[in-house]
Amino acid sequence: MLKQVSIYAENRKGTMCRITDIFLKNEINILGSVTNDSAEYGIIRMVVSDAEKACEALMAEGYFCRTTDVIGVEIEDEVGNLHKLLATLLESNIDVDYLYLSFNRDSGKPIMVFHCQDSMEVAGCLAAKGYSVL
Repeated sequence: MLKQVSIYAENRKGTMCRITDIFLKNEINILGSVTNDSAEYGIIRMVVSDAEKACEALMAEGYFCRTTDVIGVEIEDEVGNLHKLLATLLESNIDVDYLYLSFNRDSGKPIMVFHCQDSMEVAGCLAAKGYSVL
């Protein structure tokens, strides 16, 4: 199971640079990321090398954040493989809240990172269907 950091931040110039500076100073590597914004605030979701350390460093600088379990599924980089994964989830009656892309630095293969209810059960279901779950 992967740990994701969700950061709630003002939608202002330089916010991402300040966050990445905090990570730089704390030697935290960003492995995958997605940003959702609104007029005033945004949610930055990231899989990082050390989620707990990232939250501690961000909170020390005044950011509100939390960690969440997410599922990472390594797939082959081929046309249609995301569709196959999503179809498997749908057939298993699993609702995906959101997803984003990362990649395995060792194999070079894409990793689909997603959030859903009952992550442990979903991870078990996907593993049983032959998926490489991280």
